[in-house]
Amino acid sequence: MQDDPRTLVSTDWLAAHLADPDLRLLDASWYLPQMGRDAKAEYAACHIPGARFFDIDEIADQRSSLPHMAPPAEKFISRLRAMGVGDGHQVVVYDGAGILSAPRVWWTFRLMGKLDVAVLDGGLPKWRAEGRPVEDMPPVIRDRHMTVQRQAGLVKDVTQVAAASKLGDWEIIDARAPGRFRGEQPEPREGLRSGHIPGSKNVFYQDLLNPDGTMKAPDALRAAFVAAGVDLAKPAISTCGSGITAAVLDLALERIGHRTHAVYDGSWAEWGMYGDLKVAKG
Repeated sequence: MQDDPRTLVSTDWLAAHLADPDLRLLDASWYLPQMGRDAKAEYAACHIPGARFFDIDEIADQRSSLPHMAPPAEKFISRLRAMGVGDGHQVVVYDGAGILSAPRVWWTFRLMGKLDVAVLDGGLPKWRAEGRPVEDMPPVIRDRHMTVQRQAGLVKDVTQVAAASKLGDWEIIDARAPGRFRGEQPEPREGLRSGHIPGSKNVFYQDLLNPDGTMKAPDALRAAFVAAGVDLAKPAISTCGSGITAAVLDLALERIGHRTHAVYDGSWAEWGMYGDLKVAKG
């Protein structure tokens, strides 16, 4: 794999740069309740040396009734400064599943105009499988100034997605499992309808990953989108259950050189809730 400090880096790359003074490592592990895992407790017990815990549910817009919506810029700045992350840092984000929630934090940084951020390919499972160092000690934090410039084009709201669904000028790509996309399986969140946004295409995020949890090579990523009927000449909106795995699609699109893509932040947690929004099945 080709390391790129703005998208994806290997465990070899991280091991070589772990002691760099301007490297900041974030554990962005997050799990659905039914997974039965406690991300904070797992971090406290075992993390890559120097990693800080990025709480996706807390560093969010908690004024919204929807889960872990993108945080206001002021909150992002205050939380990251308190974690000792700021201007001039190279950030690497990983999670405890391999590649699940880390791309969401990668995307959040990009939304704030921060480009020197990469996902650790294969995450903590690959790091540990290779016998690399871990610790249970909290890192020493020094406050660092941070400035942000929010990139509004990287996020879409329900009105914009509804327009894209109607006009077909953007590809809407859904990262959920095929059974949920087709409306054959119930949603994990109560009260949501089953199905998908009319006109959207299904690229299950796990189909972009290798068996060891690393991301597939760019040619294979491109083939997965094409096989799903995605027109890569169009701009893309990625969606999923609640805006987490949609960012895996965004990372994959960036890896293949597709530059105009955005996350539908509310995703199915929002679309599936409103009866006046059309739903397709099958």
